[in-house]
Amino acid sequence: MTAAKENALDEAHTSGIKSPARRATRAADVAQTMHKRCLMLAAMVAGLHLHGPVAFAQDASMLDERVTQETIADTICKPGYADTVSPPFDDLMAHKDRLLSERGIDPDHGTRYALDRRVPVVLGGSPDAPDNLDLLPWGGHRGERRKALLTAKLKRCVCEGRMSLSDAQAAIAGNWSAHYAGFGSAPCGDDRGVALGGNDGS
Repeated sequence: MTAAKENALDEAHTSGIKSPARRATRAADVAQTMHKRCLMLAAMVAGLHLHGPVAFAQDASMLDERVTQETIADTICKPGYADTVSPPFDDLMAHKDRLLSERGIDPDHGTRYALDRRVPVVLGGSPDAPDNLDLLPWGGHRGERRKALLTAKLKRCVCEGRMSLSDAQAAIAGNWSAHYAGFGSAPCGDDRGVALGGNDGS
């Protein structure tokens, strides 16, 4: 066998050995790159989730300018405050009828829905601003009754100085049902003493 043929066979043999190794290395590089991209995407989504509710809660069109962190003692933490600022019942029902009509809900089914404030009055929400009004079913995982329980808890946290007003607004205006899931382990203590009945000002 000539030297040229021997060299050609050696190169072919070496190439056959290195090719699978190169493919394995390339596959590992691709997998690592995809993993990094997935981590970056997850971080971006988490950032949007964390910052979204805060921005939403700070929408001035939903808030009552009379209620700030400095005025809570004279406003939302004062007994009966919600009743003093809430509009007449007939006005609220007119808002509810408008929302039912806009969403194509039969008025005969209106009793299944509550007129909701996205940011409740007792957490500094506007009592009558259209942007703060919504419809929620009374029952269910994202229903008004469940939201009222969380609202009462958050108000107590704010008025006891264990949570800022802005944090409470962010919790209730964002994905509030997720916060409700951790109701028993909330940072401001247990649930004893939370007012569950009556007008919660939501």
